[in-house]
Amino acid sequence: MYSKVNTDMNFVEREKEVEEFWKEDNTFKKSMEQREGCPTYTFYDGPPTANGKPHIGHVLTRVIKDMIPRYRTMKGYYVPRKAGWDTHGLPVELEVEKLLGLDGKEQIEQYGLDPFITKCKESVWKYKGMWEDFSGTVGFWADMDNPYVTYDDNFIESEWWALKTIWDKGLLYKGFKIVPYCPRCGTPLSSHEVAQGYKDVKERSAVVRFKVKGEDAYILAWTTTPWTLPSNVALCVNPNEEYAKVKAADGYVYYMASALLDTVLGKLAKDGEAAYEVLETYKGKDLEGKEYEALYQCAADLAAKQHKKGHYVVCDTYVTLTDGTGVVHIAPAFGEDDAQVGRKYDLPFVQFVDEKGNMTKETPFAGLFVKKADPEVLKDLDAKGLLFDAPKFEHSYPHCWRCDTPLIYYARESWFIKMTAVRDDLVRNNETVNWIPQSIGKGRFGNWLENIQDWGVSRNRYWGTPLNVWQCEDCGHQEAIGSREQLKELSGNEKALTVELHRPYIDEITCTCPKCGKTMKRVPEVIDCWFDSGAMPFAQHHYPFENKDLFEQQFPAQFISEAVDQTRGWFYSLMAESTLLFNKSPYENVIVLGHVQDENGQKMSKSKGNAVDPFDALQTYGADAIRWY
Repeated sequence: MYSKVNTDMNFVEREKEVEEFWKEDNTFKKSMEQREGCPTYTFYDGPPTANGKPHIGHVLTRVIKDMIPRYRTMKGYYVPRKAGWDTHGLPVELEVEKLLGLDGKEQIEQYGLDPFITKCKESVWKYKGMWEDFSGTVGFWADMDNPYVTYDDNFIESEWWALKTIWDKGLLYKGFKIVPYCPRCGTPLSSHEVAQGYKDVKERSAVVRFKVKGEDAYILAWTTTPWTLPSNVALCVNPNEEYAKVKAADGYVYYMASALLDTVLGKLAKDGEAAYEVLETYKGKDLEGKEYEALYQCAADLAAKQHKKGHYVVCDTYVTLTDGTGVVHIAPAFGEDDAQVGRKYDLPFVQFVDEKGNMTKETPFAGLFVKKADPEVLKDLDAKGLLFDAPKFEHSYPHCWRCDTPLIYYARESWFIKMTAVRDDLVRNNETVNWIPQSIGKGRFGNWLENIQDWGVSRNRYWGTPLNVWQCEDCGHQEAIGSREQLKELSGNEKALTVELHRPYIDEITCTCPKCGKTMKRVPEVIDCWFDSGAMPFAQHHYPFENKDLFEQQFPAQFISEAVDQTRGWFYSLMAESTLLFNKSPYENVIVLGHVQDENGQKMSKSKGNAVDPFDALQTYGADAIRWY
């Protein structure tokens, strides 16, 4: 007779015993103390946000982040591992809005900034205990008793020093630019935030008849954003391409690009008849200055009010003949190319969309959100006989990475860091990094740096590091302030040394303008929370106000690791700030991880019901099995 053998090794229970022993014995602390005075091997921990729960992908990042420092410690190195928390920004504000039943900036301001900021600070720590338990369970060793926290005043003061240094180099500026803008959150986003929120959408475009002045003819122009048509002020052609004036089978006379005649007008052909007859051909340049009637009177009225000429044909080589009609509708308030053409021709500035993304009262579509206005604009133009076609098309469109609202490209005054001025330094510093896999560093990340844009760093929000620029209400003089001490000197107010460095408290400190003697107030913006996480190498030590030697000893990091979605997130903000401030890479080795997917290779998501709960998995199989897997 064979007796039954118990094969249950009690992995989960035994791991818990080990974890308890490590806690009671202070094993992690002892392993650090044992290596004091040894050569340093620095690891930077990319900060998670503690108001979101850990997911299964976090097991992967925590395992890699634990394994390399543990190995290096065993090889005789002293490996500092300071945990960190990312605590500012929209994710926290949106959570608090939901909690309080608020919707948007107006309601936040009615509720009151002081209590709202207090709630944000509380909300940040919602899942802190869960993160600490999770980290312990997967065996991730890091100093969680003395973490860096991005909302801490010392951390913020270090960021002020950084921004002041960037200002002194002439690289922080305020500009009127087309920015990717979230109408729900009421704030612009940086290009690396936009890169995280693209979705494939099916929409209708518009091929529109613009009536030529003094002729029984129309210019055919194409747009993928019908909601921008009430703000139209010009039509753009390529000066070097051929355009034709044709009599079409629908009875109309049209101007458009010769190369696209068959594509656009071909469907008009009936019973063997030609779809069109060419009357004349021109170079695009020959059409420059040709006037047409405004689609909407509101645009003509505003142009007249601004004493600027609009509604005529302009030229630019950015117009391509790959799709559309070879004629592009120009609304300088809603696109970078449009804005450049607008500046070149000094066109009127027409922006019939408000900050909530709704059409304004001047238009027939007042109060409609832009994407909901699209079908209404098409119906209206069709009723007026001005819509030639509204073809469906599918494209990848950016959505807010936090609230999922479609973004709009929108002209606003924003603060920018001039990254284009240090592009060559960024590229050179990146070449010193050992990327694993190399294809990310040379390809995805390297290409991003080659085509870098200025960093839109300001946010028109509340819970964030306040932008440290004070401006004179009278003469407009601006000063960037780099420390509490400098703020005390300029304000003559001792409170500057102790006031909390958040809105609304910091805004109570006013300064005297050194130019005209009038009052200077802080500008209202806060900064991109990605600047916070990119500042961690120096701000975690309150550098340069203290711990100068410690920072220099631990910079750059020998090792960092995150998933591939951080290519344009944390990896970039670290490299950007380190290049601006120290002109060197902040890291030597980067392990870029993929995303954990389900058994069919699909991305895990709660809505699909295919997400693995890390706590269930750890409870069932134990951490060692999952770490190995």
